[in-house]
Amino acid sequence: MPHPETWMRVTPQGLYCAPGDFFIDPARPVARAIVTHGHSDHARPDHGAVLASAETLAIMRTRMGEGRAGREQQALRPGEAVTQNSVGIRLVPAGHVLGSCQVVLDWQGSRIVVSGDYKRRADPTCAPFEPVVCDVFVTEATFALPVFRHPPAEAEITRLLDSLRLFPDRAHLVGVYALGKAQRLIALLRQAGWDRPIYLHGALLALCELYEGLGVRLGPLAPVPSPAKRGGGGLLAGEIVLAPPSAEATAWVRRLAEPVVCAASGWMRVRQRAKARGVELPLIVSDHADWDELLETVAAVQAPEVWVTHGRDDALVHALGLRGVRGRALHLLGRGEEEEDAAPLPAEAAPAAETAG
Repeated sequence: MPHPETWMRVTPQGLYCAPGDFFIDPARPVARAIVTHGHSDHARPDHGAVLASAETLAIMRTRMGEGRAGREQQALRPGEAVTQNSVGIRLVPAGHVLGSCQVVLDWQGSRIVVSGDYKRRADPTCAPFEPVVCDVFVTEATFALPVFRHPPAEAEITRLLDSLRLFPDRAHLVGVYALGKAQRLIALLRQAGWDRPIYLHGALLALCELYEGLGVRLGPLAPVPSPAKRGGGGLLAGEIVLAPPSAEATAWVRRLAEPVVCAASGWMRVRQRAKARGVELPLIVSDHADWDELLETVAAVQAPEVWVTHGRDDALVHALGLRGVRGRALHLLGRGEEEEDAAPLPAEAAPAAETAG
C-alpha cells in the first residue's frame, strides 16, 4: 500500500493528487480542481474543470459568474463515487456552510480525507460533518488553541435577543460573513422565535436568495432602506440588521438608529480583537471546529497521520504528537483569508477583508 506522501503533495498551486492529476482547492487556476466549499480562500475562479457539490457550484456561479466558475462543472452528490485515473473520489458533508464537503480519495488501498473547513455543531442551513476513517486526515486548525472552546450558539443568540429587549430604541447591527454565517445566524434567530423581518446590507442579499432557492428557509428578509433625505438616519430601532464585517466603519451605518455594534465570529473569544473593532456585543458563533472538536475529530477518523493546512498548526501538531499521532504542517498559501467577497460588492459599502470565523 503506497504511503500518502507518495501520491499527494504540496505544490505552489496547492494540494495535488499525482495519480489522479487534479488539485484540491487550488490557489491558482488549474486544469482540473475539486473544490470543498464556496469561500474564496478555497474556491478560486478560472479553473478548467471543477468537481464539487451542486450547492458549491451554484455558490461559485453566483459569486464569480457562470464563465469563471469552471469551464466544465461536474456536480457530485454526497456519497456518490467517481474515478479519475484510477483514484476513487467521494464527497462527504463537512458541516461548514451549505454544500461544503470533505474529499475522500482512495488509491491502491490508501485513503486520504481532505476536510476543507468544517465544524461539528448542528447547523440548520447545512448537512452535518461525517467522520470517515482514513490513513491521512487533512485538517484545518483555525481555532487550534485551548482558549478556543465555543459556547452553544443558541446561548449567544439569547444574548442578542436580551440586548434587543434592553435597548428597544437602538438598531442591532451584526457583522457576519456573506456565505454561511449570515444564513446560519438568520436560521438560529428563527429557531429562537424571532419572526420579524431581518434587515440585510445589500452585499448579503444574493447569497441569501440563493440559499432560499436551494431550499433553506430563512423567513422574511428585507434590504436596509435608504433614508428619506440625504444624511438622514434613525432607522430600524429595535430591529436586527446584518451586514458584512467592518460595515460599521462606513458612512452606510449612519442610517441606523444608534446601532449596537455586534459581531458573530469565533474570534470574538479574544476580547482585545472585539475591543479593537469597536464591537459592543461580541457573539461567539463560529463555523469552524474549536480546540476540543479538532481533537475529537482526529480521534473519530482514526488516522495515524494528520496534515494541517492552515491556522495554529504548531499547537495542533504538538497536541497530536502527545496522542501518538504524527502531525505535519503543510503551510498552504492563501488559506484562512476567508472573507470573502470575490464578487464585487454593492457600491453602498465595500468592507475590509478579514479572516472569517
